[in-house]
This record gives sequence, C-alpha cells and structure tokens, in this order.
Amino acid sequence: WQLGSQDAATPMMQGIIDLHHDILFFLILILVFVSRMLVRTLWHFDYQTNPIPLRIVHGTTIEIIRTIFPSIILMFIAIPSFALLYSMDEVVVDPAITIKAIGHQWYRTYEYSDYNSSDEQSLTFDSYTIPEDDPELGQSRLLEVDNRVVVPAKTHLRMIVTPADVPHSWAVPSSGVKCDAVPGRSNQTSISVQREGVYYGQCSEIRGTNHASTPIVVEA
Repeated sequence: WQLGSQDAATPMMQGIIDLHHDILFFLILILVFVSRMLVRTLWHFDYQTNPIPLRIVHGTTIEIIRTIFPSIILMFIAIPSFALLYSMDEVVVDPAITIKAIGHQWYRTYEYSDYNSSDEQSLTFDSYTIPEDDPELGQSRLLEVDNRVVVPAKTHLRMIVTPADVPHSWAVPSSGVKCDAVPGRSNQTSISVQREGVYYGQCSEIRGTNHASTPIVVEA
C-alpha cells in the first residue's frame, strides 16, 4: 500500500519516523476532539431543538482553555522537532570515509577522497542509469545503476554534494538524507548506515528532461 516510510537504515531516519508517529498521536487526539464537538453542536443546536439561537459574544473560560491547551500540544511537538532538526545538521568531525558526489545532467560521479589509486589519484567512478530495456533479473526498473556507491555499515560517513552543471539533489529516503547541490557551492551531510542492504534514491530536484531517471544506489 506504500502508506508508511521505508525501513530506517540510519538513526536519522529512525528519528524522523518516531517523530512522525508522535505527531500523528496528537493529530488523532485533535481529530477525535474536534469531530466530537462538531457532532454535538449539530445534534444539540439544530433548528428544531433551538429555533432561537443563543447570542453568546464570548466566554472567558473557554477562550483560556482553547489558548492554553494548543500551546501545550505545540510545546510537546516542538521540543522533539527541534532536537531532531539540530541533530540532523550536525556534521561528524572525524568521519571514517568522505565521499564526494558530483551531479551531472544524466549521471553522477563519485569520488572517494580518502583512497588513492595506483597513480595517486582519488578513487573516482561514474554512475549511469541502467536503461529501461536492459535490466538484469531482479533489478528494479529505472532504479539501478552500473556502479553502486559501496559504504561500510555502522561507520560514520561524510557526503559532499556538488553539481557540475545544473542544480541537483542527492536523496536516499531510507537514510533520511536529502542534500541539495547548488551550482558554485558544496553541501555536506553525515550518514551512518546501521544495517547491511541496498538502498535506492532518486534526484529530487527538477532540472530538465529525465531528471528523475538518475537514481542513487547505496550498498552497505
């Protein structure tokens, strides 16, 4: 049914899911309360029961209650929201691996800055989408690439995202990461994949034809 989020692969995504469930609890309470008040109003104050409506200008007690209770609910929502927001902005000072993702019009280039090849150059490779008519058995349509981003599990990683031409976005829902790439600057985010698996993402920035056909595949 695809009604919920993908299974969390990082503590960040788990925090997002937990916050969603907490807020949903308050939303259900508010929905039940407002629905009950609406039904009672329609039942007790219809034109047959009260042909002459009451003319109430204001009520001090009800105004105080309807001001204090929403404030308390907002406080219970705001505290975990800000805690999660600031934790998502934290960048690991000493990551085990730094990976640079360079966005191109229809593909991505990944650079492992901490590892050098035989000619003392950083380990770099391009990641192209596997064509729609050329997937292997078991591969997802328009979600698979020829070269995956391989990362170790339970390790702190730093992702540096930058574009080579137009705006891009590096987004993997299971990791709770969506990092925009703006021309002329580099953005960074931290990831810590907690379990082994293959995680898929897509470009989340509208940038022209087939912008969604440049998937991201992370293998831990």
